[in-house]
Amino acid sequence: MKSTTVPLFKKTARLVLRPLEIHDYENWAQAYSSMRPPQNQWDEANWADSELTKAKFKEQLKKELHRRSEDRAYSFGVFRKDDGILLGWVVLGNLQRGGSQNAVMGYRVFNNFWNQGYATEACAATLQIAFKNLRLHRVECHIEPHNKASLKVAKRIQMTKEGVNKKRLFENGKWLDVIYLAVTCEDLGIKYKFPAKAK
Repeated sequence: MKSTTVPLFKKTARLVLRPLEIHDYENWAQAYSSMRPPQNQWDEANWADSELTKAKFKEQLKKELHRRSEDRAYSFGVFRKDDGILLGWVVLGNLQRGGSQNAVMGYRVFNNFWNQGYATEACAATLQIAFKNLRLHRVECHIEPHNKASLKVAKRIQMTKEGVNKKRLFENGKWLDVIYLAVTCEDLGIKYKFPAKAK
């Protein structure tokens, strides 16, 4: 399945999800330079000016296009519908085709837009793209046990806890546990149909 055959665009009540394009550069640079200071251990600081050049942005777009063309990962900018501001991103990565038809979802909403339900709305929309457009059967999230906000988002989009992988992630000098959650298309009332050319 090639990305050129799949419409990667989704509107919700308040958001538009789509891959970043070159005309998004100013929006992207503004988003990564106007966050509040990190609010918790999973949050990030504003990027340095050296990381926000147009050349760096073009490099990112090239990488994302390559991953889509190989059906390995699909990244979506999350834009507010009424003013077009970039609020964050969602990615479907580690795609497995064949008998699995599975992906892992990650997301970030910039901290100046927290507590407005954008993460839940964006992730729910991404599941619709995953199951209806990309013809995936199952989507996972891998979340640290103390990341309560992300766990709440996963539960709101009907993900179910499947277990804990002990010492799965090395971060800040130590090994951390990771909770595995997942949802299938059937959980959302979507009948599964294999892609025409499942890899």
